[in-house]
Amino acid sequence: MTDPIADLLARIKNAWMVRKEKIIVPYSNVKLAILKIFKEKGIVNSIKIKEEGVKKFLIITLNYINNQPPYEDIKRISKPGRRVYVGYKELKPVRQGFGFRVISTSRGIMLDSEAKRKKLGGEVICEVI
Repeated sequence: MTDPIADLLARIKNAWMVRKEKIIVPYSNVKLAILKIFKEKGIVNSIKIKEEGVKKFLIITLNYINNQPPYEDIKRISKPGRRVYVGYKELKPVRQGFGFRVISTSRGIMLDSEAKRKKLGGEVICEVI
């Protein structure tokens, strides 16, 4: 798999389309950091780590509001073929503040609003609208 983060985002979007409650994805620290942000924002209800021998998996319980997903779409911005970096001055609100970006900075993975407040730029991982 060339882009495990895009795989995670695609699994979440596909689960939203069929109103699936739980999904299972292979474990990685980056995915866990992104999912913690999603939990903060109400996309994910719970994250559990399951170990089967040497392999680890993340069991994700998705959140729905009135049987609808909390957001419309998740877009992968920075891809393996084309990385997208922004400075903190270039961070503008997504959909007048109704959406958000997840950014990988030198101080870890965080929301765009938090990165702007700390005056940090970085790689734009995804955008949720």
